Amino acid sequence: MKEFLLVLTVLISISCSDSSNKAEIDSDTSDTETENDIDYKTDSGSTDSTIYDSDTFNSSTDSILDSETDSSDQYIPDNTTPVGDLNLIPLPVSVTKDIGFLTLDKDTKIVVSEGSKSIGYFLASILRPSTGYNFYTATTGRTRGDINLIIDSTLTGMNPEGYLLDITNDGVFIKALKPEGLFYGVMTLRELFDEKIESKTLITNMGWKLPKVHIEDYPRFKIRGFMLDVSRHFFDVESVKRYIDLIAYHKMNSLHLHLSDDQGWRIVIDSWPDLTTIGGSTCVGGGNGGFYTKADYNEIVLYAESRYVNVIPEIDMPGHTNAALASYASLNPDGKKQPLYTGIDVGFSSLWLGQTVTENFARDVLGEIAAMTPGPYIHIGGDEAHSTDHGDYLTFLKFLQGVVSNSGKTLIGWEEISGADLNAPFYAQHWHDEDLSIEAVLKGAQIISSPAKTAYLDMKYDDSTPIGLTWAGTTDVEDAYNWNPVPAGISESSVAGIEAPLWTETVVDDDDIDYLSFPRLCGHGETGWSQQKDKIWDEYKVRLAHHGRRLDMLGVNYYKSTLVNWE
Repeated sequence: MKEFLLVLTVLISISCSDSSNKAEIDSDTSDTETENDIDYKTDSGSTDSTIYDSDTFNSSTDSILDSETDSSDQYIPDNTTPVGDLNLIPLPVSVTKDIGFLTLDKDTKIVVSEGSKSIGYFLASILRPSTGYNFYTATTGRTRGDINLIIDSTLTGMNPEGYLLDITNDGVFIKALKPEGLFYGVMTLRELFDEKIESKTLITNMGWKLPKVHIEDYPRFKIRGFMLDVSRHFFDVESVKRYIDLIAYHKMNSLHLHLSDDQGWRIVIDSWPDLTTIGGSTCVGGGNGGFYTKADYNEIVLYAESRYVNVIPEIDMPGHTNAALASYASLNPDGKKQPLYTGIDVGFSSLWLGQTVTENFARDVLGEIAAMTPGPYIHIGGDEAHSTDHGDYLTFLKFLQGVVSNSGKTLIGWEEISGADLNAPFYAQHWHDEDLSIEAVLKGAQIISSPAKTAYLDMKYDDSTPIGLTWAGTTDVEDAYNWNPVPAGISESSVAGIEAPLWTETVVDDDDIDYLSFPRLCGHGETGWSQQKDKIWDEYKVRLAHHGRRLDMLGVNYYKSTLVNWE
């Protein structure tokens, strides 16, 4: 509370130099913008504020630490108060509530600096439809009650994804070292409004108010992901963009696209065109398949960047490759194409290893994927290669790491890759065998934690769930929340983060994705972001009950678990 009063005092002293009444919005169109159809791309400008000096928003940043620091060593402020009726998901590191509310009106504007313009435009696009207010974005003329988005390069100790958020009588102030931190502060601000703020149509007779609050926040893990399997069933660009929005809403920063498998190849490779024309022609159960052109993929990548989401493409090798084997006879030892496959069995397919044609195939495919992907990672699969000679498998993985490294990326693979002689840095994705993950860590790997029993979204909630699988058991909403991403025998510093994969054997449309993903994905968002000690199911399920109203407003077809008393 002492820090909050200091902030309030500073802000009041600033406001005294302004008019006590709401000032008119600056009429200079170079400073005030109404971006209705803006493409919200990441700012590449300066991270210095053009409006505020470093003393303008003098909140403590001691608790916002570098992302590489083990969270067990991070200082957690002891001035927190109960979250009360804020119902935030994920739960922030520190929340201090004050008495009262700040009410916004038609004259409220969003004040931005050069490094935060695109985030200001994004926020305005969220707030305008439901409120009917203009929410002009401005670079000058801050007035009392405005929303202020501040990037401050002096916050050198702040986690790049961390932020400070203060709501006082003087307005809303969100401050961060980097644009991504500012973006997550905006996501929290959305949750502080009534859920009707998410409406795409005007809500009348509504007082748009915000609770007075001070929040300090940063993520526990640097990778917080959702995997969408588009190979077994294909989902188009608009579907993928919708899920980018939903995962970003829950402060997740990675979209893992499973682009190839036995049932379908989903991305155009110019040097091997039959991969999509043949291998992309079908799906599980038969019927039409589909694939992304390079323009489609670029649209997905750019949209993800605008939401501070990294796209992680996966080309699964040497197993899970029947779609490729059906496309090119030269990849098969007998020189004949395999028949297209529409079932769900695994482990029967393998590339023909030790051959020049196969190595050229891997170089071409991964090289084109890397050139299309601005993010730092390429996922090479490596799981369930039951039909591959084990010695050939280990040699091929070493070769693949060289290909990925030469493309300027870092390799990710499922935990089976731990047996290969790989060099750090690389990432092993844990899904079923903790011993393999431990082996990978001993070789210098970082772990992405995705245990099937708790993190796989394709597992049924219970035996009566109409879609989904049960090979890893059933996973109810409490199970999906009550897990620690740090496997036994591994230190937290060796865990890069979490991912919740959705395999799509039984998933055919957006409603199916919604139903299996939500509300479990809300819990995974909190698991990746919030501190383990703060994860309490009995408290979370109350927040989740309220959060259901937000999911309703967002049009999400979520599963209404009987474990939660939905509002």
